[in-house]
Amino acid sequence: MSGRLVLPHGGALVDLQADAERREEIAKASRDWPSIDLNRRQLCDLELLANGGFSPLRGFMTRPDYERVLSEMRLADGALWPVPVTLDASRATADKLTPGDWVALRDEQGTLLAALRAEEIWEADVEAEAHAVFASRAEGASANLEQHAGAARLRKQTGPVRVGGRVEAVRPPIHYDYPTLRHSPAGLRALFARMGWRRVVAFQTRNPMHRAHVELTTRAVQETAASLLVHPVVGETLPGDLDHFTRVRCYQAVMSAYPEGIALLSLLPLAMRMAGPREALWHAIVRKNYGCTHLIVGRDHAGPGQDASGVPFYDPYEAQALLREHEAELGVAMVAFKEMRYDRKRGAVRQAGDVAGADGAPSDTVHLSGTEMRRRLRQDLPLPSWFTFPEVEAELRRAVPPRSRRGFVIFFTGLSGAGKSTIAGALMVKFREMGGRPVTLLDGDVVRRHLSSELTFSREHRDLNIRRIGFVASEIAKNGGVALCASIAPYDQVRKDVRRMVEAAAGGFVLVHVSTPLEVCEQRDPKGLYARARAGIVSAFTGVSDPYEAPDDADILIDTAHASPEEAAHRIVLHMKREGYV
Repeated sequence: MSGRLVLPHGGALVDLQADAERREEIAKASRDWPSIDLNRRQLCDLELLANGGFSPLRGFMTRPDYERVLSEMRLADGALWPVPVTLDASRATADKLTPGDWVALRDEQGTLLAALRAEEIWEADVEAEAHAVFASRAEGASANLEQHAGAARLRKQTGPVRVGGRVEAVRPPIHYDYPTLRHSPAGLRALFARMGWRRVVAFQTRNPMHRAHVELTTRAVQETAASLLVHPVVGETLPGDLDHFTRVRCYQAVMSAYPEGIALLSLLPLAMRMAGPREALWHAIVRKNYGCTHLIVGRDHAGPGQDASGVPFYDPYEAQALLREHEAELGVAMVAFKEMRYDRKRGAVRQAGDVAGADGAPSDTVHLSGTEMRRRLRQDLPLPSWFTFPEVEAELRRAVPPRSRRGFVIFFTGLSGAGKSTIAGALMVKFREMGGRPVTLLDGDVVRRHLSSELTFSREHRDLNIRRIGFVASEIAKNGGVALCASIAPYDQVRKDVRRMVEAAAGGFVLVHVSTPLEVCEQRDPKGLYARARAGIVSAFTGVSDPYEAPDDADILIDTAHASPEEAAHRIVLHMKREGYV
């Protein structure tokens, strides 16, 4: 049953693991319970609840905890806690539950992981949560939460209802990857005790480590007289981040840069919120649970970067300021660093504020941004030797090959009869003539026949059909192929979702809007669909009785009233050459 486990490093850990007898009871009883299949973020949260990483939480937050966390960064009992940890659900799921019900929490394969006693079920104020958790308090920081990745995920990808209650864990989520690098808080504390580590400084990261990171962490070890825990996040991070397999190989490659016995690599199954200052405080609480005494906090810790206007969402050192306010109460010391830059005069990595040498002469410092690094990888250009290690560069090149060796998706959208399939067919021939990659044409009518025959033409089913096309296309691109998608795809949001899906799979994505006017498409009417729509025989027909949302993010516009299929295909090929794909 649940209890508290006291260990040498840090405070008490909440233990939510059910004993053998209780696990058997839950397994039998859960056959009659309602179930919730957890998504990736929820699985991460459950794992850290169950193993004590989220101590003192004993389950998914109830409403009093949730509301006080938003307003004061504290639980209902006054304990410091800055980020909501809630179980979101759809209204359809929530309608099947009443307070007091037991709920089976399962993974995507249906495996029972835990039991939840639903103490409270309520509808969250998502806008209030977004502003409380993600808004900056600093002057000059971006107030544009519409573009904040964490706020966008909250608004668009979480259910509107919250189910709060205590958790009893039956089994941990299954991880087949890097089992020797996955430690529970209790396991890591015990390991520190065996190694004699009394002071441990944690380094949080969701990106590969380069020379500047090794220099920064080495300085932190020297300043604190502590040992180093390299503790990267391998749960959910920012869309577009490198996959964790690549990152872990990079971490393993840099560990030899540290002197023997001072550094340890362990993986943290955390789903990041990208909440900047609040998240820095959250990271410190979690690292204390893992037995750490210090946390390195650098520039823009856990921030999502900048908005579309180039304005950062947070002041670069806002996270450091918030953690400093609560450092004493928390019991975790902050090790603050500014941006690290390479000093060409001295041939060493230094903090950005350390701009002059011992002789007082200005230092000539340089920095390679993540954007510039990705550009160099895409264009097959070398990375500077001062920036990274050869082993890390080799892993990055495996994961991010130049565009000429990457798969990509060309996604056509436009009205029926605009010429999408014709252009896509001509383009397929041209790419096959060039050779080098397998080419697949995903025509809307063909996909409907083979993958989506059961779907109607409701908006919900149209979006589902496009998501299916996007999923297949992303798998093709991920494996180095070319996918040509030709479907009406009338709704803007689902097209953007497909773009994100493909880009997250490390594929290129090009949106072609075949913008042929409605009157031209209707004059052609090759299948007689417009005539049937005008006669009321076909309902919800795009352009007649259902809207078409023209894209604002098209990479190429083609009007086939003024361009032949051959000309259109040639324009697309030239664009792909300019972008380095062919």
